[in-house]
Parts: sequence; C-alpha cells; structure tokens
Amino acid sequence: MDELISLSNALLSELTVGHPQYDRTALTPGIVHIGVGNFHRAHQAWYLHRLMQAGDALDWAIIGAGVRPYDAAMRDKLLAQDCLTTLIELDPKAVSAEVTGAMTGYLPIEEGNASLIAQMADPAIRIVSLTVTESGYFVDPVTKGFAAGHPDLIHDAAHPEAPKTAFGAMIAALRIRRDAGHGPFTALSCDNLQGNGDILRQTVVSLAGMSDPELAGWIDAHVTFPNSMVDCIVPATGPTERALATEFGISDPCVVTHETFRQWVIEDHFCAGRPDWDRIGATFSADVHAYETMKIRILNAGHQVIANAGEVLGLKTIADCMAHPGIMALFNKVEHEEIAPTVAPVPGKTPAAYVDLIEARFSNPRIVDTTRRVAFDGSARHTGFVLPIVRDQLAAGRSAEGLALVEALWARMCAGVREDGSTIEPNDPIWDSLQAAALEARDRPMAWLEQDRIYGDLAEAAPFATAFCTWLSVIWREGCEAALNGYAGRVLAEARIS
Repeated sequence: MDELISLSNALLSELTVGHPQYDRTALTPGIVHIGVGNFHRAHQAWYLHRLMQAGDALDWAIIGAGVRPYDAAMRDKLLAQDCLTTLIELDPKAVSAEVTGAMTGYLPIEEGNASLIAQMADPAIRIVSLTVTESGYFVDPVTKGFAAGHPDLIHDAAHPEAPKTAFGAMIAALRIRRDAGHGPFTALSCDNLQGNGDILRQTVVSLAGMSDPELAGWIDAHVTFPNSMVDCIVPATGPTERALATEFGISDPCVVTHETFRQWVIEDHFCAGRPDWDRIGATFSADVHAYETMKIRILNAGHQVIANAGEVLGLKTIADCMAHPGIMALFNKVEHEEIAPTVAPVPGKTPAAYVDLIEARFSNPRIVDTTRRVAFDGSARHTGFVLPIVRDQLAAGRSAEGLALVEALWARMCAGVREDGSTIEPNDPIWDSLQAAALEARDRPMAWLEQDRIYGDLAEAAPFATAFCTWLSVIWREGCEAALNGYAGRVLAEARIS
C-alpha cells in the first residue's frame, strides 16, 4: 500500500476522494457547536460543507467546543488535522468516502469556560448549536420540568461568570452581548429530543432565572430556539472504522462512518440569520413536531425495542439483532401494532412506510452500530422515547403488551449479566440504582416499575403492569428466546410457512 496521507490543509490536493474545493483559509466563523461527536460531523457539519462546496455559506464556518474534560482528546486529534474529517458512507452496495472541512477551529476545554464564553459573545457568531445527548438538558424524566437541583446548575447559578455547563456558558455570553448592545444568537439543539428547541429554551431561561431574572426575561424575549429533527445512523469509531479510512489512503483517527440516509427538519426561527441548508436537502417546516414524532417513536424507540434483547443474547450489532428471527418479529409486531398507531403521516411518508424504511436501515450489515451504544443511557431513552408511547396506547384503550415486553427486556439487561453468563458492563448514568432494582425485580417484578423517577404512575396502570410482570417472569424463568417466541410466535410461524 502507498504511504497513507494524514489530513491537513496542505495535503488536500493529494487526496483521491472528494474534499473541500473552497478556500478554507477564507472561511469565517458563524456557528459555535458544543459537543463535537461523530453525529455532528456526519450530519450538521456535512450539510454546511456541501453548501460551501457550492460556493455558499463561507461566513458560517463552525468553531467546535466542549465543556467536559473528555472533550479535550477529540479537540487535540481534530486540531492536529486542521479540523478536517473523513466521512465514509456505508451503502449496502458500496462504500465511498469524502473529506469535509466546514469546521475551522476548536476552543480550549477549560474550567470556567472563558474561551467558549468569549467566542459566543462575538457578534459574528449567529448560531450556537448543541449535540450534548438526550440526558444532557437537566430535564426531570417524569415531570419534564427543569431539574434545578443538579449540583452543576447550583454552581452555575452561584458562579455565572465561570459556569460548568454549556447552558451556563451560553447565558454568560448572552449577558455580554446584551450589555454591549449586540443582538442575541439563535440556540439550536440537534439532539434527539421531542421539542428539543422548547426544552433548550426551558433549560437556558430557567438557569438564567436562578441568578438573574431580568436577563432570563431578555433571553426569553429575544433568543430563538428552533425545534429540529435530526436523523442519520452514525456508529462509534473504532479500529474497524479507522481501517476503512486506510483503504482510501487516509490516516484519520477521527474518521466517521454513516449510512446513506440523512434527514434534518428545522423550524425557520433564526433571530440572526442562517445558512440556506434547504439548498442541499434540509427541510424548513412549521410542523417539525410531526416529523420528530415519527422519527423518535419509530426509529429511536425502535432502537430500544431491539437493543436490550440483543444485549442479553450477546448480539454485537443492531444488524445482528435484526437478523435474529425472534427480535425481528418483536420489532415488526410492536412497530406496526403499538407504535405506528400513535404516529401521524408527514408529507410523502406514512407511518407504515417509515417502519419499512427503518427496518431496512437497521438491517444494513455494513453499519457496525453496536448494540451496547444503542442500549446506552436507557434511563433517558426509555423515558423519552418508549414510555410516552405506552401512555398514548393506554389512553386510547389499545394494547401495550409488546411495549411491556420491551420494558421487561430492559429490566433483564440491567441485571448486568447475559444469558451466556458474561457481564454487561455499566451502561447508564444511574446504572447502580437500575441494577439494584433489576435484581430485586427478578423475584418481585413490580420493584422495577416502582422506580418513580422513570415510570411515574405507570406502575398503577393495570394492563401494562400486569403484562410487564408476566413477561419479566417468563424471561427469568424460561429465557429471552421463550419470551420473544411467546409474544411473536404467530409472526414466526407465518415466516416459516412462507
């Protein structure tokens, strides 16, 4: 093999794959993005890169940022390659690559976040966007209100000039902009939360109100918080993904792999302007809620339908889960009978058609999306994605038996051991309490549903609670396969006949 090319501005012309055709030295920043993970670089940064390739949005370059110590490692790696990223598209029929360059800098990770605050206070920054995970917004999982008692928020309210959180840093920057007579920036959440803009507004305005109610009022009146829906399956990066980059002659420790499908639906509420993302495939819509409901319920909840069973059965990837007859039958039956009825169609797509699309995407064998990654942070993902569907089904007088099985599979996974005896390592911010409840629930299933911070009053919903207890007992007594076959046996039988 020829010598690998390490990414840099100086070596772009030597690449044999698509790469920036715009002059990166002429780019000027317009966006600060907090949380520079794989998803951001494969999604929002890709849309901006494509605009730049068309000669547009050259004053909207991204400055990366983070507020946690672990962000420093990513910063070092990206700065070493001029913030370039190799994206590898995993089409089931072929693999292709391109190098993107919409990000031009990455702020220091530092206590007090002074550099981040100063950058966001610059009036040239017109959008501050975030991907900080579903659980990063300080939302009470049951009430959905602002969780003001978190120690980091208490610190930020007491020390607003040197905050710990991204939201505290945003507030500090907005205070500087207001006092200097500059306009606000748009705050754009790109996380998988229904009503993510509304939730971001709640977090920022509520935190500001803890120390400066007048500033909170100014933010609420002048800053815009568009809701958005983001969609693209982006696996974690490991040795396999880095090896793929070498097949294209590139050495990139930060390479990102992704599927062929992308979707971004955004409310057009930007107080300081925006790039024309719709020119390269994004959708501006006044009804983001319909799109995000379809995606969050069918895709994100669908991930939780299959991942916990996969973990207990030792299946490594989501594609492996979809290749398992029992899990595939569970997915199809729950999606069509219990999830799709709670979803309205969107322009050009019915819920049933979207289920078929998600089945194909999840089944792509080139996407090495680990079961562990998808099962991570279940305490946020089940409360955010699955349990609202349970409530809707019960309110409509429809069955939630399959979703009760899904919750029983999560409880079984949180016991921390697979059916082959191997250990499931901690995989949730509140793993210790989940595991304690899961172990108690082995003999008393209701112990799991009595976790009020997750289930609220669902423990008192007899149809759901009874089905849950029945399924968890079957899982512990007879195993996951027996439970899957018991629930979806008719589907399996039909599949064998065909």
